[in-house]
Parts: sequence; C-alpha cells; structure tokens
Amino acid sequence: MEDVPGRPVAAVPDEQGPGEQVPDEQGQDGLRGLTPRLIGPEIVAVFAVSLGASALLSLIRLVGALTAPKELGDQHAVLVGSLAPGRPWLDLTLHLAGIAVNVAPVGLVAYLLARSGESMRTIGADWREPGRDTLRGAALAAVIGGTGLVFYLFAFRSGINLNVVPDSLPDAWWRVPVLVAEAAQNGVLEEVLVSGYLLHRLRQRGWSPWRSVGASAVLRGSYHLYQGFGGFVGNIAMGVVFGRLYQRWGRTMPLVVAHTVIDVVAFVGYGLLRGRVSWLP
Repeated sequence: MEDVPGRPVAAVPDEQGPGEQVPDEQGQDGLRGLTPRLIGPEIVAVFAVSLGASALLSLIRLVGALTAPKELGDQHAVLVGSLAPGRPWLDLTLHLAGIAVNVAPVGLVAYLLARSGESMRTIGADWREPGRDTLRGAALAAVIGGTGLVFYLFAFRSGINLNVVPDSLPDAWWRVPVLVAEAAQNGVLEEVLVSGYLLHRLRQRGWSPWRSVGASAVLRGSYHLYQGFGGFVGNIAMGVVFGRLYQRWGRTMPLVVAHTVIDVVAFVGYGLLRGRVSWLP
C-alpha cells in the first residue's frame, strides 16, 4: 500500500526478527510523530553528523591519493596512529576523547528510536541473546575476516589499494587497550547505524530488502574509500552479507561482535606479525 504523507507509519519488523513486537499503527506502541516524509530527513541528519561525513572525507582523501606523485601501493592509510607523538599521556587522552565523540551518534539513534516509540531493542542492539549473538558473531568474523584478508592482499598487489597500516601507536602500556577500544567503537558505530538503524528505517519507508541492503552496502564502502578501490569493493561485499544477515536475524549484536573481533584481530595481530612474515606489506 502506498504511503500517505502526513500519516504516522506503523513500525514494520525486520525480516524474521525473533521476539520482536509489531507495534500497532493506531495503538500506544505505534510510531509517534514519524511520518514517511520525515524518515528521509531523519536518515540524512543522522549520517550527516556521522558516517556520511566520513564518506565525504574519505572520497576527498582518495582523490588526493590518486593525484599524488606516488602510486597507491606506495602510500599508507593508517587506521590507528599516534595523535601526539612523544607525549603518551596526551596521546591516550586524545584517543579516548575521539572514541567518545565518534560513538556519540549511537546515542542519537537511541534517542530517535525512543522518540518514535521504539528502542535499541527494536533493532536487536541489546544483550537479550548473549550466547547466540557471540557464537554467530565469532563464526561470521572467522569467515569475513579470513576472506577479507585474502582480498586485501590481492587488491594491494594489484595496485588498486593503499598499504593499510592498522596500528602505528607507540609501544606504551595503553596501546593494546586503546586498539581494542577503537575496534569496539568501529563495531558499535558502524553496525548500529549502517546495519540496524538504516535498514530498519528504510524498511519502514517501504524499500525492498535488496534495495535497502544495496544502499547500506554502498554507504559502508564509501567511507572506506580512503583505503583505495579494494577497500571500497571489499566493504560493499561485507555490507551485503551483514545486511542480509541483519534482515534474517533481526539482530544487530552478532554483527557488532563480528566487526569488533575482526578489527581486534587486525589491529593487534598487525603489531604481532609486522616484520615477522613476508606476505604482510
């Protein structure tokens, strides 16, 4: 049925969301004040202050890399680097402050869901199923992480990707805790916004499952453009898999777990393997 502008939209459950309540359009649990006309601007506002802005900056950085004298493979994309070289306490403070600022849009999403009569539980961003979420996330991390590493090495050797340096922090006592915190920030921010919130709102807007996943995947790829074309394509593929799994499970937490584990292994593992294996750039 076609949406009628100005009329509140009933909350539509994501595909096979276990245990999720279906709000009644006319009842107390209906979406309060959220109309089809407002869903689009809400999505734009959320991503304009978060990953959409990151996508724009990422595109500019890619253009800069492409117009630089060096080839892409001779340039570096540092994921977690020192913010105050030679000043470890200031460096640590800046990293912790940056993590807090970067994850703030998750609070905005929680607020907007509450305003529409929903909650983080609506998109499965909770710990109702810790065992199942952890097992699903760990299995997904093993598959996506291993495949992603192979694809990155191929893209780098093909000259379409920068040399991605996951960690260039100083050898301080807080190095590993900060790397784990940065990984958790990435997992929470990206999966809550790009997998959970965006797919949920697009479904409420009436988009088809595959159209929604396509938009989510392209957005995920776009804010990784600073890594090169390999990072763009690889993250689109990851976005398709994560998006379809969210639509099937109705849960964001397994994706948060998977993303966090992938990044922890990449960040911490890089420091352990750097200079010790020949296949790592």
